[in-house]
Amino acid sequence: MVRYCCCLLIILGIFSCKKGGSGVVDPVVSPKPFTLNEVTVNGISNGFNYTNVNLTPSVQFKFPVAVDPTSIASSITLKEANGSTLPYNASTSNNDSVILIIPSSPLQGLAKYTLDITTDLTSKNKGKLQSAITVNLTTKIDSSRKFTAISDDALLTLVQQQTFKYFWDFGHPVSGLARERNTSGDVVTSGGSGFGIMSIITGVHRNFITRAQGLARMQTMVSFLKNTAQTFHGAYPHWLNGTTGAAVPFSTKDDGADLVETSYLIQGLLCARQYFNGADAAETNLRNDINAIWNGVQWNWFRQNNQNTLYWHWSNNYGWDMNLPIRGWNECLITYVLAASSTNYNIPKIVYDNGFAQNGAMINNNTYYGYQLPLGPNLGGPLFFEHYSFLGIDPNGLSDAYANYAVQTKNHTLINYNYCKTNPKNYFGYSDSVWGLTASDIPSGYTASSPTNDVGVIAPTAALSSFPYTPTESMKALKFYYYVLGDKIWKQYGFVDAFSLKDLWFANSFLAIDQGPIIVMIENHRSGLLWNLFTSCPEVKNGMRNLGFTAPYL
Repeated sequence: MVRYCCCLLIILGIFSCKKGGSGVVDPVVSPKPFTLNEVTVNGISNGFNYTNVNLTPSVQFKFPVAVDPTSIASSITLKEANGSTLPYNASTSNNDSVILIIPSSPLQGLAKYTLDITTDLTSKNKGKLQSAITVNLTTKIDSSRKFTAISDDALLTLVQQQTFKYFWDFGHPVSGLARERNTSGDVVTSGGSGFGIMSIITGVHRNFITRAQGLARMQTMVSFLKNTAQTFHGAYPHWLNGTTGAAVPFSTKDDGADLVETSYLIQGLLCARQYFNGADAAETNLRNDINAIWNGVQWNWFRQNNQNTLYWHWSNNYGWDMNLPIRGWNECLITYVLAASSTNYNIPKIVYDNGFAQNGAMINNNTYYGYQLPLGPNLGGPLFFEHYSFLGIDPNGLSDAYANYAVQTKNHTLINYNYCKTNPKNYFGYSDSVWGLTASDIPSGYTASSPTNDVGVIAPTAALSSFPYTPTESMKALKFYYYVLGDKIWKQYGFVDAFSLKDLWFANSFLAIDQGPIIVMIENHRSGLLWNLFTSCPEVKNGMRNLGFTAPYL
């Protein structure tokens, strides 16, 4: 019986092999992988990166095969930039070959999201997606107002008061000087402290603090500068230790005098001398101490062996090795003005003409965006060229052989504004409300942004410190920064240093040299306070006249 069964099985096997007439067993067919045909966002196909996306986008994926709808939930993920997942609604069409994804609730404005599809997405014939897919979404600006509307005048006061906290609340606890940035610890900056002094004067003027409070802080700062801080031929280093007063190297060889930073400091001190003009002993002594500092700066020594130019640096350890002449057009006009104004160590006009003006080589006079630029590089350079020196020097009515400085400051700003408005690089976010290229932090470090060095980063200080030159354009920027972007950039010390809507990057830093001009230049726009103080100095009037300047206040 067993032999019979075995034979029967053999015979059946032979006949089954012949079924179909080929004598060959049909192979097992493996499911075929599939690929993506197209992705669109709100009906637009632009590869895998989309900017200025609305808050409830429709993302559609088209495939060459029917997709198994039951595999969608496990293979498609909507994520925030921090990796958190978000719910979405999914549907299919065109015989399940098209998947439509819509977020379950609106996305946040100015935020980055990814829509990821893994290879676990399956077709109805059990094939797998051949390669994973990632679609990058950057949402549009949320134009809703983040703060209650107030009057323009109240907004200016609010910005000054909030920014003032950087110099008042965050001033160094020992020296009272301004820290370089909000992460600097004991490192204070001489130039930024000059801006801080002018901010404190503004704070008293605006009743943010009392005159007595302002005087007390000034006494602390001036005493430290006079008695503790390290100087080199009367000039201060760029950075100091706010506790010990020792120079902190800015770079290896920049460990001594910085004449430009010193000039920003002296500019502020002279404003304080003119402001605290009381006859009492405290204010009299403050003025005497400021004069001792001011009169001790050996400006003409920085001609480096009597050359007809000033040099930026000198070091006990490296001498003149930095070898950087101070030439214009840039932020250093104040350095030559103060050097010419010095009672004890002044420079003659030829040093200004040959050194800063380069015998006229700083003249531009080309026209950009319909505005003639008297001085400076192509398209003007960074806007701080028109801020740092003009915190104290009033450009209105000011002229010399090289320029009308009211035209220079205004037209440079308007060129910068129109460049951003025109947006030749097509950066997301640039507009007539988002403008201003100057030196600031950037995502990868720090740079002096300008129309010829535009990396897509806007610094609030650029437009806000330009209020005296472009009040309408600056106010439009201010309102946008505060009311629309305020949830991103309005913080404890005012506006953060910089932001990029292109990269959706918002700095968490504050810098003294950027915060100070905001307060001071808004005040010059409102009252001319710091301009009036600085240009009231008899030495400054005399020095500017000697350099060939003319102005109503001279």
